Amino acid sequence: MGEQPIFSTRAHVFQIDPATKRNWLPASKHAVTVSFFYDASRSVYRIISVGGTKAIINSTITPNMTFTKTSQKFGQWADSRANTVYGLGFSTEQQLQQFAEQFKEVKEAARLAREKSQERFELANPGLNIAAPQLSQELSEERHSPPLLTVNGPGEEKLFRSRSAEVELTVEKERVKKMLSEGSMCELNLEAELFTLQDSNAKLVAALQEANSSVEQWKKQLAEYQEETDRLRDQVAELEAQLGRPAAGQPGEEELSRSLEELEASLRAKEQEIQNLQCRKTDVGELEKEKEEIMQRLQDLERRNTELESRAQSAEKTLATNREEQEQAEVEVQRIIGVLDVKIGDLKGLRESLAKLEKDYKSMRQAAEEHSTKDVPLKPHELEQTMPEGSRRSSP
Repeated sequence: MGEQPIFSTRAHVFQIDPATKRNWLPASKHAVTVSFFYDASRSVYRIISVGGTKAIINSTITPNMTFTKTSQKFGQWADSRANTVYGLGFSTEQQLQQFAEQFKEVKEAARLAREKSQERFELANPGLNIAAPQLSQELSEERHSPPLLTVNGPGEEKLFRSRSAEVELTVEKERVKKMLSEGSMCELNLEAELFTLQDSNAKLVAALQEANSSVEQWKKQLAEYQEETDRLRDQVAELEAQLGRPAAGQPGEEELSRSLEELEASLRAKEQEIQNLQCRKTDVGELEKEKEEIMQRLQDLERRNTELESRAQSAEKTLATNREEQEQAEVEVQRIIGVLDVKIGDLKGLRESLAKLEKDYKSMRQAAEEHSTKDVPLKPHELEQTMPEGSRRSSP
């Protein structure tokens, strides 16, 4: 059997810059699938992610690995075999929590698999004479990939709208969507840079603490070296005075010269150590300066993030206002359509009445013409029959 996937999720993948070991480099342009795989033949767990035709992540899980959550939506782990650090940016905090729990379970399973393989090796080699403890339980948890959820917006009703209002709403929606997309991408970049700066800040704080703890020791060593230097200089001055006035019972000139050279060499070594300690003190000052610069950059990033959040909130409010205005316009249009339907019905009834009157008028005129050709005057009751019903008058 080959490798079997046991858990999958989607995330933005980053790798640490191998040159600076500080900045994050994006390994994928968009969110990709990141999966845990298990090779039963070798009892090996791996994290694999493929972007296009190449593998972005190919990390073998070992018991000494640790997945660290550096923020609500970002986590990282170091792979010593690949000599790099991987970072994952998730869209939700729940996805990050699921990945962290899965990483912990897989790491524990890798540890149990390693202990089991060592036990088998020890049992296969009786010369070692080591009693291997029997494992009380094996890893039997079922893992399922999280279900893929599809979110579809509600269908919009086809309503009658004016052309100008529709164009304005479309332009406003596109502008708001563009602003929101730019804000989310910029927020992601700022979040990645913030993670990098926080990591660098932690390293600098640790280095400063170590340097501060060593400063007192360096000062003591420096004072001891200065005292030793003064003592050696006094000895050199005494030897020079003795060489200038040799006395009976004192060593010869060659021995004194040799002792003088040894003292001078020791003096030069002490001075070199003093210079090294002074250089270390300057390094501590540079670290403090770099820490201040990083803290300033962190404050700038937090301020920019706050500005982007305020812009996104204002854009959401504008979009909500536009939607309310659109709904009001649609209600007004429906009301106008109802009024127009009533007016059209009235006009239709009026048109039918006019057509009927015209027909009655034509029939009355034709009857009048026929009687006029005969020169016979119409009787009142005959004339009344030729008139339309609406224009007849009751006879006295």
